[in-house]
Amino acid sequence: MSKVESINSSECAVYARYEEVDKEQLEKDIDAIKETMKPVDEEDFQHLLKMERWGRFATFGGYGLIFLLAIIGLFTEVSSVLFWSVGTVAAVLISTGNVSRWANVTHPILHGAYDKVPNIPERYTKKYFAKGSRRFVDWLDWIKPDAWSYEHNIMHHYHLGEEDDPDQVERNLQWLIQSKTPMFLRYIIIYAFAGMWKFLYYAPNTLRILENKRLKEADKRTITDYELDPRTKNGLELWMEYYLPYAIIKFLVFPMLFLPFGIQAVLNALIIIVLAELFANLHSFLVIVPNHSAEDIYMFSKPSNSTGEFYLRQIMGSVNYNTGSDWKDFLQGFLNYQIEHHLFPNMPNSYYQKMQPIVKDICKKHNLEYRQESVFKRAKMTIDLMVGKTQLLRVDGI
Repeated sequence: MSKVESINSSECAVYARYEEVDKEQLEKDIDAIKETMKPVDEEDFQHLLKMERWGRFATFGGYGLIFLLAIIGLFTEVSSVLFWSVGTVAAVLISTGNVSRWANVTHPILHGAYDKVPNIPERYTKKYFAKGSRRFVDWLDWIKPDAWSYEHNIMHHYHLGEEDDPDQVERNLQWLIQSKTPMFLRYIIIYAFAGMWKFLYYAPNTLRILENKRLKEADKRTITDYELDPRTKNGLELWMEYYLPYAIIKFLVFPMLFLPFGIQAVLNALIIIVLAELFANLHSFLVIVPNHSAEDIYMFSKPSNSTGEFYLRQIMGSVNYNTGSDWKDFLQGFLNYQIEHHLFPNMPNSYYQKMQPIVKDICKKHNLEYRQESVFKRAKMTIDLMVGKTQLLRVDGI
């Protein structure tokens, strides 16, 4: 494999090749970060609660605007200009709350990031969060929490860029890349997919990965395809336990809360909630999918052989977005610290802000590229990969 060249600030930087990196020393340097960080404590938990409040504020603010439209509708006809102006803002707020609940709250909690905080309420621990009926309170989405925890926390994190990584975008899109579909139509397909990707991809994929685990434990065959047909066993489970709980509450129960204001208020609420769902899919696609998918990101043909090599793959297989204030990080779900998160997945979001400079210095020491760019630039690069215009880099035979 040739050396990797990267253009940065109009200068050409040549980084160390995969096989040249001292993986034992890299392991020592990464592990040493733990010694510089204080134990997880109440301060980190309070940071989580602040992110939770911001997300709740966005959600309730959005629904509050829908109620405002409903009240106005009692006294006068709501003009289309007023409806779409206020309705769009409401949809953006609801969408932001939706993405925040997943990325800023559910994600770190299900990694167990706050389990060691002294006297933490049980509902904020991995063991209790979104379990059983608490799913309807803690994190109700198209995705079932237990299935996502296994797909993401285990299979994705510990098989990053490998064949067993369920979120390997280039492999998952081979049906489109290898097709004879014109390039312009491929882009249209991806843009449409981004607006529905949690429903079309994430929910059925998490079920498929969980079912593979069940079958493997029972020493049976594995399944490789999504089963959306409710007449099949897995298809019925997908609809009954994944799709319908979310769809009924979100698109039936919530709009019906506006029934006292009239049928038109119910229809208006439904339109805004559906629009918010579209925005939430686009927002989550923007901050999640580009983390490991572009022409400068690596995939690996074999599992790693050591902790040091594992660390190396998290760096070479991930990219950060622009970071900074809590507000900027909140809007990106703290997924803009993807390198730090993959090195230490069970740490609170607040840790990543503090350890980022240390990780950058370690990458510089080992002559490793620390990728960090605008989320919008990375999204464009990811879509180019998804349509087959570019390819991932390969580390073969190592």
